[in-house]
Amino acid sequence: MGRPSRPLLSRESIARAALDAVDEQGADGLTMRAVADRLGVKAASLYNHVSGKDELIDALAELVNAEIDLGPLAPAADPAGGAADRGNDWRAGVAAYARGYRAAFLRHPHTIALLARRRVGAERQLLGYDTLLAALGRAGLTPGDAAEAAAALDYLVLGSALETFTAGFARPAAEYRPGYPALAGALEASAERSGGPGGDAPGLDERGFELALRLLLDGLAARPS
Repeated sequence: MGRPSRPLLSRESIARAALDAVDEQGADGLTMRAVADRLGVKAASLYNHVSGKDELIDALAELVNAEIDLGPLAPAADPAGGAADRGNDWRAGVAAYARGYRAAFLRHPHTIALLARRRVGAERQLLGYDTLLAALGRAGLTPGDAAEAAAALDYLVLGSALETFTAGFARPAAEYRPGYPALAGALEASAERSGGPGGDAPGLDERGFELALRLLLDGLAARPS
């Protein structure tokens, strides 16, 4: 049998084309026609697999959230083969999860505008929140406190993936000194911590995220049980 003259479509292939469109053109680049053009089909063909743009965004959310490793949140196994309380290890698990969560959205920053203020409906999104809340519960947080912690983690991760602090200051630090000496001094000190031009130490954005994450985890650990 010869190959089909048109590409075979599936919900996943359509979602991947949608994600590529958003990665390259931003949230405004996501249209049914743009996705169809990438796949070499007519826009009407997509509706055999997704009901419209709303479901397309759900499928895109599924792909992005599938890149987030939930393994660090899994309960530790005890020698008897069951689940064990991680004790203080919960902090390391939540921190590793948060870094992976941020890394996924750093790879796809334009998706934040589509997903951040949208209802949570994709299965992988729901699984991620359920897994995080279960881990926080095992760490001793009440359901109410766990919900607040999950919200705080969302704000930290998505905010840091969306915004770059350092890119906002495009001029050399010394040029800010006449009118903004404190800003100039902070930027110069930060550059030194990064190892100067071409240094391989973590940059200010990365250090700022790690500081905020550490403070969040410290605050959770200090909450009365």
